[in-house]
Amino acid sequence: MKKALFIDRDGTIIVEPPVDYQVDSLEKLEFVPLAISQLQKIAQELDYELVMVTNQDGLGTDSYPEETFWPAQNKMLDTLKGEGIVFDDILIDKTFEKENAPTRKPRTGLLEKKYMTGKYDLENSFVIGDRLTDVELAKNLGSKGIFIGEKGQSKDAVLETTSWIEIYEYLKNYTPAGRIARVERITNETKIVIGVNLDGTGQSDLSTGIGFFDHMLHQVARHGKIDLTVKVEGDLYIDEHHTIEDTGLAIGEAIKKALGDKRGIERYGFFIAPMDEVLAQVALDFSGRPWFVCDAPLKRESVGDFPVEMFSHFFKSFSDAAGCNLNIKTEGDNDHHIIEGTFKAFAKAMRMAIKVEEGNNEIPSTKGVL
Repeated sequence: MKKALFIDRDGTIIVEPPVDYQVDSLEKLEFVPLAISQLQKIAQELDYELVMVTNQDGLGTDSYPEETFWPAQNKMLDTLKGEGIVFDDILIDKTFEKENAPTRKPRTGLLEKKYMTGKYDLENSFVIGDRLTDVELAKNLGSKGIFIGEKGQSKDAVLETTSWIEIYEYLKNYTPAGRIARVERITNETKIVIGVNLDGTGQSDLSTGIGFFDHMLHQVARHGKIDLTVKVEGDLYIDEHHTIEDTGLAIGEAIKKALGDKRGIERYGFFIAPMDEVLAQVALDFSGRPWFVCDAPLKRESVGDFPVEMFSHFFKSFSDAAGCNLNIKTEGDNDHHIIEGTFKAFAKAMRMAIKVEEGNNEIPSTKGVL
């Protein structure tokens, strides 16, 4: 989902005149120190839409004619555009504070139609402004507030500062508290609900109707240190195929969703796991491109209630939905050990690949996107 920075104008990007609080002439137009340089870095380096949200008291009335507003507004926007800073949206409330309009910050009326429809990751979006009403707007949106002002004024802001450098650094190093995703996959053959937390502790709640499969998914959660919920109602009266295939697709989709744009992750993971006579090797790359290779000398028809032919099919389904390159190679004699050793190696390799390097906010690709 998209993320946004909802940025106030007066007192945040440009200096707010201390007497009438109106930038109604070019002579009054003055940028807040370092706002341009740091906004430029934010626009170029970070993955946020820029949205200006501003209250302009009585704009269009005799007390604040529009013809006095737009020259300074347009000059400001042209100056920012010349430095590579372009706002995706500009939202202006023209009412007076006494009107208590639903469109006036901190109320969300201006934002509801576009930004509160589920298409934006508001939890990991920010409101930046120099008034407590900006922080309150963030709270009303379910976002995070950055307050431009002296420290100690806002208990709800995640950052209080008078420095745009500090704002840029905070946003650059920001990592969501939890990389969490939920996926529902409902077809005529299966009904599946998946929950993942990539920064979990290895907890699992599993119910696929296939005992050995549950046991393998438990290995993924435990050794990958991800929290994993898998609830499946499948057409097991036919066979196990649809349940295992669709679970692989749904887990892959959930992992991809939880990874987001993959900023800061290691991307590559590889692990070799011994299990008695078996050596299981797994390498993967969350490249965005699915590719699957499997070399596993399985001989039995099934292990418990798990058809052996579904071993590679599960991982192929995962690779397709997660958009990852997945390479599996095993050697050994016992099919139970081969399958379990592979699931454990897969979990460890995935844990390595999804790990976020502290302070790293880069996408791990020379292309700039994965």
